[in-house]
Amino acid sequence: MRNKAQTPDYIFSASWEVCNKVGGIYTVLSTQARTLQEKTKSTVIYIGPDLDRDGSNPLLEEDPSLFPAWQNAVWESEGLAVRIGRWKIPGSPIVFLVDFLPYYPMKNWIYGRAWELFHVDSLHAYGDYDEASMFSYAAAMAVRSFYRFYLNEKSTVVYHAHEWMTGLGAMFLKHYIPQIATVFTTHATSIGRSIAGNNKPLYDYFEGYHGDQMAWELNMESKHSVEKQTAHHVDCFTTVSEITARECTQLLERTPDVITENGFENSFVPSLDKFGSARAAARKKILTVTNRLMGTSWGDDTVIIGTGGRYEFRNKGLDLFIESMRCLRDDPRSKGHHILALINVPGWVSMPREDLQERIHRNRRTATPLPFPQTTHWLHNMEEDRILNMLGSLGFRNDKKDDIHIVFVPCYLDGNDGIFNMSYYDLLIGQDMALFPSYYEPWGYTPLESAAFRVPTVTTDLAGFGLWVNSVKGRYGELADGVKVVHRSDGNWQDAACAIKDAVAELLTADAGKRAEMRRAAGSLAEKALWKHFIVHYEEAYRFAVSKLTDKQ
Repeated sequence: MRNKAQTPDYIFSASWEVCNKVGGIYTVLSTQARTLQEKTKSTVIYIGPDLDRDGSNPLLEEDPSLFPAWQNAVWESEGLAVRIGRWKIPGSPIVFLVDFLPYYPMKNWIYGRAWELFHVDSLHAYGDYDEASMFSYAAAMAVRSFYRFYLNEKSTVVYHAHEWMTGLGAMFLKHYIPQIATVFTTHATSIGRSIAGNNKPLYDYFEGYHGDQMAWELNMESKHSVEKQTAHHVDCFTTVSEITARECTQLLERTPDVITENGFENSFVPSLDKFGSARAAARKKILTVTNRLMGTSWGDDTVIIGTGGRYEFRNKGLDLFIESMRCLRDDPRSKGHHILALINVPGWVSMPREDLQERIHRNRRTATPLPFPQTTHWLHNMEEDRILNMLGSLGFRNDKKDDIHIVFVPCYLDGNDGIFNMSYYDLLIGQDMALFPSYYEPWGYTPLESAAFRVPTVTTDLAGFGLWVNSVKGRYGELADGVKVVHRSDGNWQDAACAIKDAVAELLTADAGKRAEMRRAAGSLAEKALWKHFIVHYEEAYRFAVSKLTDKQ
């Protein structure tokens, strides 16, 4: 009999975003690894897709000393190629990258068995469903092989599947080797995100939504099916916030067993002795680029405001961000200030602007703005882009006489974008304020990251992070707390825009001492969300899953 509180000997954590920087789940896994290893003392192995089959993945350092006998055996017995090494992140965890292409010829058989065993409907699959499912199955088969090669029933093993893309494998693994405890985390329900993204009122009529019906209406049947069935079949089902737990109960008809809130690793936040110089360098770069773009000469007294994240126009509140700037433009408290608002959201980039590159390279000061001074990079879809269209319709043309300029930075800020050539984090520290007025946000890493870099931040109570802030403070967060939480609903668009405008005005009218205190408060609040505080929820989930197996023995 296992001890119910027993820590797993092995934890396998599978995700499409292992060694694959795509979105928020990458941040979850890459920042948790060191703490998870230190706290559990388990052998933690992350499993991701081998998307660079030529061996060029810059995030993986292959290590031939890791499980070479099994690596050869799994290839010879199952034709499964697994690259093994260390993920180049804090903690340097072991990584298996699996080649899932050989499973495509088995696709129909896999889907047929998934229907027979788990009632997963793959008939309506399209887009990335096949790719994700083949990876999911390959990841599970790798763990099945590893278990049979090295381990046995005396070993306590947990398989943690992240998001619907790995659900199919978790169910198959549970079927093949029921001695492995399975955990499934949905970081956002596919159907909830789809309802919100299709401009339907998710919250006003929440109790009236039925997940299966909406999946049919929105052509999301296969993704919803695998997500729902995984939630019902695993030993422990988790999600990242109370707001998403409510969503799971309504749309997946399964209440999560544990809430695994997303923590943060602050090792890359500059120390206090380096913070000032890093902030100054970021501000200099931001102002150099934007002044060259707009033909202005705004100085360090410029108030720099930013937003970022994925390009989900409504869900991420990009529309409300722009509307709040329109409200601010009409507010007398904005007069006399230079306000620069940056929208750091990757779009369909064509190329960095050569005319802007030339001005930056030659360090040419000029009073003449470049044509179309609202964007730093050219897009393939300039005429159809929703951000640029909304800026144009509201009259944000970045004329020199304007107090508020809004600049769209539509590239992934990885340090090689051709204009800034600095990472998102290296530029984030230069902001005076960050606004993330999300409509649909299961957790919300971007506001947490901003707070960690001591940037006073605005989020909403439709974001998991915003609700967490409120729970910590015992009330709605205010700017003096470092993070202000604005109330959002389906029907209070204008009120929310005005509340955000008022928060910015509060910063504008604050003296240097109050602004410094806001920055300190933001950093202090973010400290409470470090993984060293939140990893206990993962430990709880693993104990819960293992105990389910114990109870069945």
